[in-house]
Amino acid sequence: MKDYIINAPQLQSLQKRVGALFTWAICWVMWIYLLVPLVTLCSWVLGDKQMINEMRWFGGYKSLLELMEIYVVTLLIMLALWLIWIFYRRLRSRALLPSVHKIVSDTELCAFYQVKVDELQQCRNVSMISVYFDDHGHIVQLDPHINR
Repeated sequence: MKDYIINAPQLQSLQKRVGALFTWAICWVMWIYLLVPLVTLCSWVLGDKQMINEMRWFGGYKSLLELMEIYVVTLLIMLALWLIWIFYRRLRSRALLPSVHKIVSDTELCAFYQVKVDELQQCRNVSMISVYFDDHGHIVQLDPHINR
């Protein structure tokens, strides 16, 4: 069974759900962290009196340049973490996946998907097959459609 469950979230483990929720929250926090200063900058450039006074209070243009330096460093750190994560996942997937050139027999295939060998043989030479699943995503029945 594939690790990627798109249309059946009830089949996801608790660990995957919590991980997805944590990633979602971190992404929104980073998005808001980067958008708030842009909104402030746009208000200042458009001439909002309150923002002009606030920018003077915080140091004006010099303060803005220092803030932009902090944001560039933050973006570079986020990019580096993202690239490290991609590299880690690629190394981990190579270690977990078996050899690409391994030949799988019919009996191994049937044992993995819990299908009978005779059902697989019936489905070999037909152009269309219906596959029925249970509530847990396991194959229950293969139904070959014989062309007439």
